[in-house]
Amino acid sequence: MKRLRSFVSITLIGGFMVILPIAIFILLLDWLLGLVSQLIRPLSEWLIEQTAFTNLVADIIGVALLLVACFLIGLFIKTSLGEWIHDQIDEWLSRLAPGYKTIREVVSQLLGGEGNTSLLKGEVCRAYIMGRAAGVSVTAIVTAKHANGDLTVYAPTAPIPTSGFVYHLSAECVDLLPHVSVEEAMRTVISCGSGSQVISDLSDKKTRVEGGKNEKGR
Repeated sequence: MKRLRSFVSITLIGGFMVILPIAIFILLLDWLLGLVSQLIRPLSEWLIEQTAFTNLVADIIGVALLLVACFLIGLFIKTSLGEWIHDQIDEWLSRLAPGYKTIREVVSQLLGGEGNTSLLKGEVCRAYIMGRAAGVSVTAIVTAKHANGDLTVYAPTAPIPTSGFVYHLSAECVDLLPHVSVEEAMRTVISCGSGSQVISDLSDKKTRVEGGKNEKGR
């Protein structure tokens, strides 16, 4: 009986592990497509009325025009005039909607910008948040490098990596892990540490921050 219950429970868990990620992905994709559809709906309806395009063709053209518009806006804000207008709009929106500035800074951190390192493109590291002597380290991502050699790192918490802690550490307290991608690091966090061998396997792959090496050499 115990073997049967164990077999059933393990099989059910295995099925959930297969279905749940797919279901979450489909839900996120559906939400994203719905958001884009709402943005381009006025243009799609106009194209359908004025041309012989079907709904699908009108939606595809709408998405393409939206991407082109984003590209052109990105080019425009690289100019002096565009940068000035962008600053004015940012200042106006920050006064009008206090939460706008926080949202802008979060997006800037995620995608990179204003001198920040994108969280998604950051360097994975092993951060000794209590100093090397304590022997306590966490999986983290470097989000900023400072002129004095210090590093700012983001240490996600398990199992939800979007929440975590920010630490400002000296270079000697950080081991960069160039062989580990952000996706691999996040996977170990989501799985509550499972698969962390890739983090602890530093043989011939560990890159100590250069400043830390110099400090230790002295």
